Amino acid sequence: MTHRLAPNIELLFTEHGDHQDRVRAAAAAGFTSVEMWGPTGKDAPAKPKDLPALKEALQETGVQLEAQLAEPRTQFMIPPKDHGDFYRGIEEGARIAADLGCPRIVVQGGTGFGGRKRKDQHDELAGIYRRALELIEGSGVVLTLEAVNTRVDHPGTLLDRTTDSIDVARQVDSPQFGVLLDVYHSRVESEDLEQVLQEAGPLVRYVQIADAPGRGEPGTGSIDWPATFTALNAAGYDGPIGLEYLPTVPSEESTRHVRSVLADLEVPEKR
Repeated sequence: MTHRLAPNIELLFTEHGDHQDRVRAAAAAGFTSVEMWGPTGKDAPAKPKDLPALKEALQETGVQLEAQLAEPRTQFMIPPKDHGDFYRGIEEGARIAADLGCPRIVVQGGTGFGGRKRKDQHDELAGIYRRALELIEGSGVVLTLEAVNTRVDHPGTLLDRTTDSIDVARQVDSPQFGVLLDVYHSRVESEDLEQVLQEAGPLVRYVQIADAPGRGEPGTGSIDWPATFTALNAAGYDGPIGLEYLPTVPSEESTRHVRSVLADLEVPEKR
């Protein structure tokens, strides 16, 4: 089964300058897809993205932008209970995604709603996302819900296991809503990948990879990559795979290493 690899241009090809230059560098390295974080950089201390220049680079190279993060990052428990900033950000993000040809916006659960049972919090999140989908109806953009680990990177987050995202996605019950399976976060939380994939089924709409521990490129940690790709292929996942990792060597060398790991696994890359 083939997979289209999408380097994250926040972490990879940073040696080449701004985001539009990183797109060109990824294309020169043979990639036909990339992913990124927030489109405007409002949630990051880095310089905001030049969206017209980014669009020009994507069109010039023919590179597909596979995913972008929702802005602002969700912190739903902070009073007053007003999710207006999130909804406005989703609407703006959907407009930007459509302009850039990006089919996915990644959403997260934030820190949740303090002092309430987890199931109640999942129910409320599902309602928030259903409202968000109403606001971007007809945009063609899919919202993908990512769980992030609390053990190392995101202490205090509500959705810390992929199974949490699956539960919320089932309640949202929309073809415009799915799950992002991040292999790194799932491993840090000691999930059984085969079991997660079996439970998620077609809800998995995007996959990201990094090794653990360390969040470096595949081959730098202890994740069993043959078993990982066997599980993804057995589950029928043939969509893009985001390379959201911290490179331990220069980007070109790092991505060549990733490709060699996948080649050793006989995992062909989709062009």
